[in-house]
Amino acid sequence: MTTPTLLGISGSLRTASTNTRLLREAARLFGDCTYVQGDLRMPLYDGDLEAEEGVPAAARTLGAQIAEADAVIIATPEYNKAPPGVLKNALDWVSRVKGTPWAGKPVAVMSAASGRAGGERAQMILRACMVPFRPRILQGPEIHLAAAADQFDPEGRLTGALYVRELTTLMEALRAEIGR
Repeated sequence: MTTPTLLGISGSLRTASTNTRLLREAARLFGDCTYVQGDLRMPLYDGDLEAEEGVPAAARTLGAQIAEADAVIIATPEYNKAPPGVLKNALDWVSRVKGTPWAGKPVAVMSAASGRAGGERAQMILRACMVPFRPRILQGPEIHLAAAADQFDPEGRLTGALYVRELTTLMEALRAEIGR
């Protein structure tokens, strides 16, 4: 088997994002792979903009990365009990690219948040937002990293044994789903 390509999509644009750290840790626990980080910096979806200029290059790039990846991992923060607008906006733009990049794609969803629920509502809503795209979203184990800022060591590795075990199990399931 060739080395799989794993695309990471972080719902947070912050440089020190715990969701981006969670993605990197997931990729490490996934094992041998080519890891690519998607970029969600694109204009707000606007049908008039699309009619005038077409789908923005950033959305076309993300769509191509999704299509080319063997699997996708998405980490979403929870902003006001939902996924952040930047993540939903990217999903809306990618839905406008040619083809169906998400169809049948193995996807693992996770969340890191400062609150004690660890982004549980945001993750649930994100899963619902992805239904029209028909990916193969893994059902578990669910990763809801609570008090996320306190869960990583200085090298960016998870410190809690339970979180490490569950994330490892999720990445093993994702690897198996690629081979399905």
